[in-house]
Amino acid sequence: MQHKQQRQDGPMQEPKPPFPEQKLDKPGLEADLKPRPKYEAPRYKAAGKLVGKCALITGGDSGIGRAVAVLFAREGADVVINYLAAEQRDAQETKRAVEAEGRRCVLAPGDLGDAKVCVELVERTVKELGGIDILVSNAAHQNRKQLEELEPEEFDRTFKVNVYAYYHLAKAAVPHMKPGSAIIASSSSTGFRGNEELPDYSASKGAINQFTKVLAQQLVSKGIRVNAVAPGPVWTPLNAADEGMTPEKVAEFGAKTPLERPGQPEEIAPAYVFLASEADSSFITGIILPVLGGETIGA
Repeated sequence: MQHKQQRQDGPMQEPKPPFPEQKLDKPGLEADLKPRPKYEAPRYKAAGKLVGKCALITGGDSGIGRAVAVLFAREGADVVINYLAAEQRDAQETKRAVEAEGRRCVLAPGDLGDAKVCVELVERTVKELGGIDILVSNAAHQNRKQLEELEPEEFDRTFKVNVYAYYHLAKAAVPHMKPGSAIIASSSSTGFRGNEELPDYSASKGAINQFTKVLAQQLVSKGIRVNAVAPGPVWTPLNAADEGMTPEKVAEFGAKTPLERPGQPEEIAPAYVFLASEADSSFITGIILPVLGGETIGA
């Protein structure tokens, strides 16, 4: 586990590019990324916003998903985290961090490209935790490619993991959800404006945005709120493991934001707490919340 950061009265000094030139093999382990992403959020003070809640978080082994799991636990929730079997080492660290907050963390490896895995994840959450109050569809597949390089198999994989899994998970979870429950998807700035290097990924995030808005309308009568968080560049293994990213590009990742750096997972996770908490966002459903490091963009 990372060393605790010292409290400061002023802004925290977050890592800025250039980072070490590096490349991770897919799926990419956070344990191998340098510098290590920050997820412990030492300045975040809990207020019991999710006490008694049960959450399923996909991609919960690392990156944003790990930080969300830790903050949900700090707010009183038990969590099930899903990840690929190759990410077990990262998942074990997330489990230790959640348990350090005094909550349960159930490890549930499985490939979200398989619809059956999505349904089984929901069923396991209900069985292990006694219900499901919060679904966070966060896992993603991404590789930078030009159109001539983009094969149908890659396009299909991107949509199965990023979009179809969101659909399968939501469809399986809703019958178990009570009024006051929440569904939160991970979108991206690319879902608003696209990225010339990410045709399929950008398209999948645009689909997530619209599916979120429609699902929110359909589920409002059930008392289930549906929203998404759309981060800009965040320092996670996803980009360092992107097959189209060179070590030189990884070293400069996030440098073009107004804050001249990528976000840290612990800076993004509070947005998920906000959208999961009835205390904070009971009047909010159907939004795509941008968290872009200083950029302004319309939803």
